[in-house]
Amino acid sequence: MFYWDNGLVLTKPRLAVDSSRRQPRAFISHAHSDHIARHEYALCTPETALLYQHRLGPRPTLPLPYRQPIDWGGLRLTAWPAGHCLGSAMLLAEDGDRSLLYTGDFKLGESATAARAEMPQADILIIESTYGHPDYRLPPRQQAIDDLLRLVRATLADGAVPVVVAYALGKGQEVTRLLTAAGLPVVQHRSVFEVSQVYEACGVDLGRIAPFTGKVEPGWTLVAPPNAGTFERVGRQVRIAATGWAVDQRSKYRLRVDHAVPLSDHADYDELFEAVARVAPRVVYCTHGPESFVDCLREAGYDARLLGRPRQGRLF
Repeated sequence: MFYWDNGLVLTKPRLAVDSSRRQPRAFISHAHSDHIARHEYALCTPETALLYQHRLGPRPTLPLPYRQPIDWGGLRLTAWPAGHCLGSAMLLAEDGDRSLLYTGDFKLGESATAARAEMPQADILIIESTYGHPDYRLPPRQQAIDDLLRLVRATLADGAVPVVVAYALGKGQEVTRLLTAAGLPVVQHRSVFEVSQVYEACGVDLGRIAPFTGKVEPGWTLVAPPNAGTFERVGRQVRIAATGWAVDQRSKYRLRVDHAVPLSDHADYDELFEAVARVAPRVVYCTHGPESFVDCLREAGYDARLLGRPRQGRLF
């Protein structure tokens, strides 16, 4: 039903999945840069299409709205919400005999800016397992939000500028909406603001935001991507990263920030197990995570295997 050739490919339609190399036909689960390329033809949700084209320019796409199956290349394909960022989707592929669910990046919990993940059952599950280690159990979401708001308010009260470090697509909009919903206006780095315009065009209200023009007014928070620099001209600042890696208290040193808050757009260890249980697959293939997660699944009674390593160019 699929094979691995430096990336996942569905066999019947020869449809590449989340390939970072240009392909004749590809499914895009979401528009993060490591999941897209200038494909000749791409299948994705309408929201992902807009973000994809924002990043790479006009590209031919076939829209796959959530829960609306299409027959394509000998398979029935359905996009399901993944909860990762705006437009993010899992792909369910069915050939009449077997079904396969590819999760892409996903999380099961609430999101302020993305549709909550839904997990259809399938015979084969290919699961993204970034946090597939028992050390990565995230605290309750509200606790992480409260920590973020507390740090931002304390920084403002101290007369400094809070700089929330978050990826330009997805996390930047998520933390923005959490801040503005709490009455804290946000100025966004240009790369974040441009993506936010796409979000708002898709009906996602991000609240009181403005583009960063070199100055941050008192009472405002700056949201910027990790590669944006230190903004020396804005004066004294406190840098706060929002990332699941913050479960490791040493992460703030690696990320070069003052604080790190464990707010993630990926499933943590327990959510990965919950996702597998919901799908109830006959076999699980794990990718983009620690190899030890395969052993954890096997110990729990699942037929789990590793996907995406060298010399795996065979059919499954």
